[in-house]
Amino acid sequence: MAKKRLVMKKTKEILRLKFDLGLDNRQIARSLKISHSTVGKYLKKAESVGITWPLDGSLSDEALEAMLFGKKPSAERNKPLPDVEYTRRELSKKGVTLMLLWQEYLKDNPDGYRYTQFCEYFRQYRKSLDVSLRMPHIAGEKMFVDYAGQTMFVVDRDTGEAREIQIFVSVLGASDYIFAEATPTQELPFFIGSHVHAFSFYGGVPMITVPDNLRQGVTKACRYEPEVNSTYLDMASFYGTAIIPARPAKPKDKAKVENAVLQVERWILAPLRNRIFFSISELNEAMAELLAALNEKGLTKIGKSRRDLFKEIDKPALRALPPAPYEFATFKKARVNIDYHIEVDGVYYSAPYQLIRKEVEVRLTTRVVQIYYRGKRIASHMRSYIKGAYVTKDEHRPASHQKHLEWTPSRMIAWAKETGEATQALVAAIFKARAHPEQGYRSCLGIIRLSKRYGSDRIEAASRRALDIGAISYKSVKSILENGLDKVPTEEMAVQVPIEHENIRGKDYYR
Repeated sequence: MAKKRLVMKKTKEILRLKFDLGLDNRQIARSLKISHSTVGKYLKKAESVGITWPLDGSLSDEALEAMLFGKKPSAERNKPLPDVEYTRRELSKKGVTLMLLWQEYLKDNPDGYRYTQFCEYFRQYRKSLDVSLRMPHIAGEKMFVDYAGQTMFVVDRDTGEAREIQIFVSVLGASDYIFAEATPTQELPFFIGSHVHAFSFYGGVPMITVPDNLRQGVTKACRYEPEVNSTYLDMASFYGTAIIPARPAKPKDKAKVENAVLQVERWILAPLRNRIFFSISELNEAMAELLAALNEKGLTKIGKSRRDLFKEIDKPALRALPPAPYEFATFKKARVNIDYHIEVDGVYYSAPYQLIRKEVEVRLTTRVVQIYYRGKRIASHMRSYIKGAYVTKDEHRPASHQKHLEWTPSRMIAWAKETGEATQALVAAIFKARAHPEQGYRSCLGIIRLSKRYGSDRIEAASRRALDIGAISYKSVKSILENGLDKVPTEEMAVQVPIEHENIRGKDYYR
């Protein structure tokens, strides 16, 4: 290999001395310490394959070697060389093949190189490129994302404390067009937000998004079937892109973004390393200026900038952005209770009564609560932040409870009547105290469950005492039973019954 590189170096020098300086063969031979016959052989070979000076800047040593020493029929002398960089760019467009490009080349050059040699020129040229450029990528197909290993810092003006800031990086596969921004952390809300900003920056959406098996986006890393975070999938569905994580231990899958991270660290983070920033927005403004310069910077072996390639290749192939950006959402599992409500963060939201006892998935944004069953949305509510509030839609109520519910208000009252007069009165009072009778289901069900543990007699006694003190709730009955106060004579209740109040710590506080 070293010998071949030396031969190619001398070959280029022979051409330079001959055509730039006009030396004769013997002068060139003395300069390079080779025989004049060798000089003549190389010059004759260069002439036979149509090599002229100066050399094409995109022509690699390997391609030059193939042209000089590969076996070519004499009829291929002085034929125009294929434009290998044009070939590389066109191959990134959907449906374009080497055969098609060769046919177009042959149409413009009827006496041009045959398909095999055309492919060989391109193969040798591609080998000379960086790994990230070498891999073929279809226009608008993939966006690769990752975080830079290098971080930045933002200083608090008041305290002088420096806070570490993360750097999100994305890059489009075909054009190498880079986006980067600073975020407070790598946590899911900022991870999703950076994707939203990247799509906005590109002005479109790629077909596939490739994360590097990040904890934020991939719940469980697996080479063949990685589990993608529900919020990440929701965002992908909103934008119409597919999430396909890079395979573990497969560096070629993420060569694009690793190179992009390197460029960001070298041309953006390094120049900013000694500057002091007092906010993330200030840092992002500085990064944006250097990012624009990086994307305008010409690529040495291609002769065009990332922005040029983006406008030519990726931009026309990206999918259109939705009318509004994605709103961050989280997902939870919940079960529809007998009162056909689910509990989310202490608030109760109604669902169709037919789904009682069914598990549903809940999608939460800052504004809306959406309930899904088997992938289909079956309810949507404006989100409430009032603890204990009920958010109910009339259409979710059953037309006839007796036909659809196992425990209805009438059945609960019947059970209470069988237990005793006090229990019946307590259950009726619980229903009466609620704006909607269904809201008393949970309290009554709790009392029914307590009866299985403590028995009907104690439930009846506890209910009587709860009525006496005006404690119309499941928690009060439970407290009376747990403290054995249902067994205490009535005259002692004034001092024995525990008072329930959020500001009273209780005996367990001091244990």
